[in-house]
Amino acid sequence: MSTKAYYPISEIGAGKVGFSRTRSIIEAAFYGNNVVKVNTLKEAYELAKNSPGTVVTDMPIKDGETFGLEKDSKVLLFNDGAVTGRYAAARRIKGEPGVDEAKLDKVVMDAIYETRWKTMYHAECFVGLDPEFMVKAHLLIPEGEENLLYNWMINFQYMSDEYVKMYKNSQPVGNGNEADIYIFSDPQWVPGNRPDVDYSCLSDPLTLCYFDTNQNCAAILGMKYFGEHKKGTLTMAWAIANRNGYASCHGGQKEYILADGSKYVASVYGLSGSGKSTLTHAKHNGKYEIKVLHDDAFIINTDTCSSVALEPTYFDKTADYPTGCADNAYLLSAQNCSCTMDSEGKIQLVTEDIRNGNGRAIKSKLWSPNRVDKIEAPVNAIFWIMKDPVLPPVVKLSGAALASVMGATLATKTSSAERVAAGTDLNAIRIVPYANPFRTYPLVNDYEKFKKLVEEKNVDCYIVNTGDFMGKKVKPADTLGILETIVEKKDKFEQWGPFSDIQIMNEWDGKTGDFTPDLKDADYIAALKSSMQTRVKAVEDFATKKEGYDKLPDEALAALKKIVAEADTL
Repeated sequence: MSTKAYYPISEIGAGKVGFSRTRSIIEAAFYGNNVVKVNTLKEAYELAKNSPGTVVTDMPIKDGETFGLEKDSKVLLFNDGAVTGRYAAARRIKGEPGVDEAKLDKVVMDAIYETRWKTMYHAECFVGLDPEFMVKAHLLIPEGEENLLYNWMINFQYMSDEYVKMYKNSQPVGNGNEADIYIFSDPQWVPGNRPDVDYSCLSDPLTLCYFDTNQNCAAILGMKYFGEHKKGTLTMAWAIANRNGYASCHGGQKEYILADGSKYVASVYGLSGSGKSTLTHAKHNGKYEIKVLHDDAFIINTDTCSSVALEPTYFDKTADYPTGCADNAYLLSAQNCSCTMDSEGKIQLVTEDIRNGNGRAIKSKLWSPNRVDKIEAPVNAIFWIMKDPVLPPVVKLSGAALASVMGATLATKTSSAERVAAGTDLNAIRIVPYANPFRTYPLVNDYEKFKKLVEEKNVDCYIVNTGDFMGKKVKPADTLGILETIVEKKDKFEQWGPFSDIQIMNEWDGKTGDFTPDLKDADYIAALKSSMQTRVKAVEDFATKKEGYDKLPDEALAALKKIVAEADTL
């Protein structure tokens, strides 16, 4: 089997795989006599349906039987409190400089002890949907949090007969040395005055996401938002993939099959709200046969360049699908949304963000009839999605170092999916390496993986700006037209001014305006240089912050400084 769940006596003990201090604290809790195993989605649904505060809407789950649910199952709505987004500040990662694992272990140890008074639910699922890469994950969560349990089981792959059989026949990940993922969660946790527990190790006084990714375990404390549990699970799956020769991808991937039978595989990378889901699922008016891998989480084999999806469903913003939208027929559950009575007296979701920002729903894979779990054809191109106003709608990058470091300095804006500190400028450009704020290992690992794809596997690399260019909105028609022009090999890129490693394309299908950069405009040149200097500083900071934990090779910094030097000639 793909990950290790059972151990011969000879393999049990200190210093052996699966037996770190943190993991030993977390895993033992799963075997307590207060633990109830939840084996099926039907069980999880009934628990969530009857959990206090759950709204059982009158919206049927389409083809629920295909997901192991009863035919008459309904979409369940559950609303959290004031927190309705991810909170990166709560993350503490074992092995990073400044992370006091001894103190954190005691916080977790005591948190688990306090749950002895609670009934705890234990669920299992698979992460990774192909025999090439499947890992088993376990979640332990207290009574009262049944909706989190249910959402977790439907978001990932529940243990259907088909996937259990597939898992038994799947390849052992890491030569059989990767242990199952174990996640302990107590959203009801609050810190208190307890002997030998020092909370100074927390980055936030009321919440904690603590990862021991080398041993595939985590503790999530004081956090109700489902996205923390979804991304916490993916965090460890991505770390496993990274250790075993895969590029871990927070993005979307699709395969275009053209009229002549040729295939083009495009991967797009961006944060929530960047347009990655729109680009991934775009049907291009039926011009091509399209296969969609996923719009959020997948991995690329850096040897074969094939790709595997990690989860079957979609965790989407409901605001993108107004009440009455046909797409809502594929909802499985919803959170942080309002509801109301329709003219027939039926409870309907209010999917627009009226109650709060970042209303969310889990949508079934049936929503995308062209979904696949694996794309065998090698990836052709990487598209870094950025919202940087100095960048034109599309540029093509030459050189593996530049291509990879531009991903490492991906510029974007904060979205409503994230909880941020008070006073944060939501419009300010910030750097999020590879659009993946969930990485739990040194940044150089991602840098080398993407560099290999470009350098050794001849994968093309582009930047697409889906925001605005110097005050002019880049519309979806522009970005989709750019993709179509590239896919159909009608693109005409030429060197961009003095920049020897950057090419620009000025014409594409469906162009909505003139986005030609004026390289004689002093204000524009100054803004461009400032943007590139921001990237230079980011890479320089990687080398010094956290004791150089995220330092990149010198070539990465040199590639960026070369752009700045060439800009100085203008």
